[in-house]
Amino acid sequence: MITQYQAQYFAHELVKRCSANSLEKLTGTLMDAQVDLNPHQIEAALFAFKSPLSSGAILADEVGLGKTIEAGLVISQKWAEGKKRILIITPSSLRKQWNQELLEKFFLPSVILEARTYNADKKTGKSNPFEQNDLVICSLNFAANKDEDVMMVPWDLVVIDEAHRLRNVYKPSNKIAKKIKAALTNAPKVLLTATPLQNSLMELYGLVSFIDEYTFGDARSFRAQYVRITSQAVFADLKARLKPLCHRTLRRQVLEYIKYTNRIPITQEFIPSQDEQDLYDMVSSYLQRDNLQALPSSQRKLMTLVLRKLLASSTFAIAGALDSLVRKLQRMLKTNDKLDSYYGDFIDEGGDDQDILNELRDEYGLDDDEMLPEPLSLADIEAIEKEIEDLSAFRDLATSIQENAKGLALLEALNAGFKKASLLGALDKVIIFTESRRTQSYLVELLETNGYAEKIVLFNGSNTDPKSRQIYAEWKEQHKGTDRFSGSRTADMRTALIDYFKNTAQIMIATEAAAEGVNLQFCSFLVNYDL
Repeated sequence: MITQYQAQYFAHELVKRCSANSLEKLTGTLMDAQVDLNPHQIEAALFAFKSPLSSGAILADEVGLGKTIEAGLVISQKWAEGKKRILIITPSSLRKQWNQELLEKFFLPSVILEARTYNADKKTGKSNPFEQNDLVICSLNFAANKDEDVMMVPWDLVVIDEAHRLRNVYKPSNKIAKKIKAALTNAPKVLLTATPLQNSLMELYGLVSFIDEYTFGDARSFRAQYVRITSQAVFADLKARLKPLCHRTLRRQVLEYIKYTNRIPITQEFIPSQDEQDLYDMVSSYLQRDNLQALPSSQRKLMTLVLRKLLASSTFAIAGALDSLVRKLQRMLKTNDKLDSYYGDFIDEGGDDQDILNELRDEYGLDDDEMLPEPLSLADIEAIEKEIEDLSAFRDLATSIQENAKGLALLEALNAGFKKASLLGALDKVIIFTESRRTQSYLVELLETNGYAEKIVLFNGSNTDPKSRQIYAEWKEQHKGTDRFSGSRTADMRTALIDYFKNTAQIMIATEAAAEGVNLQFCSFLVNYDL
């Protein structure tokens, strides 16, 4: 004879053993989740279970459709089944967000594993800090650096967020992706990405190879068969092969039950000053030269894109880059090395332009090849000296321009934007995106001297400015000892800055890479300053 409680318990256990593609599979999880679920999210979670989880699935819904919730459903069900060895690999900027959402929406405890917590566990005698009683959350780089530890854990599930960052795993130069893939060979995986394909079908090949190495064979075979699709039959074959592994919902498919915020585009025109126009023309002409000593051929395409983005950002951004080029050429003369490394000097300010570099490398699939030293010829020396002279002139002109026409236009745009937000009853919150920290610094000074003092917060990859440190210290004092405080300084710093923006500041100036995936739905309007 069993009690009523025991009967309910056994019934619940039987429900958890339902068919993988049955809605009953998720019944308990759906009832427990503290979130308003939409049909497409339940469908995606069921797809992940239906897809053979010995391999995994790619959930590729468009931005804003709740892929984190879909993954949370899968994680919750695994946890309920007693399969608790679960790893979440995400960009470092999203670790705290995952930690909070899993706790608040699914009541799932997690630990953020980074150098500090990893070393602390090691000191207490734990042989492998990835062996935890809670869910484990770590960054992409950390997982790659600790790949041997990751490999030793028999994971029940691994979730990789923003998985498109690993799509070039088939390229020999993509060492981080290769390490993560090798470490997770035998683990069931769910990959989350809104952009499984950006430039080449080879990116799809890379993502699918993370799930199943044998779906498409080797890269050469896939390239020959699919990269140049010449018939409907070939396209249909590719679609059929992807169907069991990849699930994607588009925004237009869910309009029936999701009401999106109406977007109101506003263009603020401006006319550059004569000095700004001259600078733009001179740098553009320089980048079009047949031979550039500062940009070796293997790096030229990528670096040209970086420089053009900085040129469009502000005179302050391009001035710093031009100065780096001058110093690089001077070092080439000093070391007598024609192919002296470019990047070390170009991003010498702690990664000032690293966000742009990474974005373009991912977006265009470009690599920075390693090169062997090559002595300078007499012709090389003469060309370098002339290029130093030209670049120094460009730099000096850029440095002399202290007022940017686009900056003044921004002040007008903010005024118009806040008025529009007020008419619509929206919060007076704006986020300004720029990929250069030099531009960030310029905008802070500009806005503070034009009525926005004490209303601004910065958000970037380092967050080391005095105000950010003060905000973090006050936030830490307020939340230490609560579940909001994770102990990870970088993750908690980001949470502190977002809280400050939500509750106090009016303007956040952020790099796009830093704000990727961060929930800023309370923000009324945004400005893409680098356009």
